[in-house]
Amino acid sequence: MSMKIIQVKDYEELCQKAAQILLQRVKDNRRLRLGLATGGTPVGVYRNMVQDHLDHGTSYREIQTFNLDEYLGLAPDHPQSYHAYMEEHLFRWVDLQPNKTHIPDGKAADPEAECRRYEEMIQQQGGIDLQLLGIGVNGHIGFNEPGTPFDSTTRVVQLAESTRRANARFFSEQEEVPTHAITMGIGTIMKSREILLLASGTSKAPVMRSMLQQEVSEQLPASVLKRHPRAQVIADQDALSLVEEELLQRFR
Repeated sequence: MSMKIIQVKDYEELCQKAAQILLQRVKDNRRLRLGLATGGTPVGVYRNMVQDHLDHGTSYREIQTFNLDEYLGLAPDHPQSYHAYMEEHLFRWVDLQPNKTHIPDGKAADPEAECRRYEEMIQQQGGIDLQLLGIGVNGHIGFNEPGTPFDSTTRVVQLAESTRRANARFFSEQEEVPTHAITMGIGTIMKSREILLLASGTSKAPVMRSMLQQEVSEQLPASVLKRHPRAQVIADQDALSLVEEELLQRFR
């Protein structure tokens, strides 16, 4: 079992711990290739990174970033696009260079060609050193929903209804939530040299229990991380509240 779990008290400690790991990697490798996630959980991580940049001047000038996904049909300047999310929470506050921040183009005229371009670009740049992930209530990582083949690459996907419901809070009404997205595949994610998965809150407790208890299965995409040589999970007490202590010990 190579996946390790770091248990923290609450969301605030989770964000501090995750930022600490990311910042250490940035300091160790000024040309780090960093895979980034969006959604509710990483917001506090980015807040800690921005605060560190303001307080200590940690530089990102040579860092390259690659986002996991983007909604299909949303222009970069759409307020709910992941381009806009990254600008709001990280990019505008630190010295990342715009030509070194990469996010799939949700408005590409040919989405399939955009997926191929993005996948090839990641590999041409040398692959991802550290990939940050969240976990969906149904076990998705990126927008790789249950049933996704483990060897999948960047592609267009249809979003599960549970995923659209979970993301509806970011839109004024459910109907506005896009039905499709471009996402890195599970195969793409698993090529990362290191993976850091974040899980916070009681809503993630059932899926965390399933991920740790069950065999690795394409029906639970996040379970594949148990096969990665350098995967770490940072989870708070609420997210681990349904996991028995004996099981947790196996991942420490």
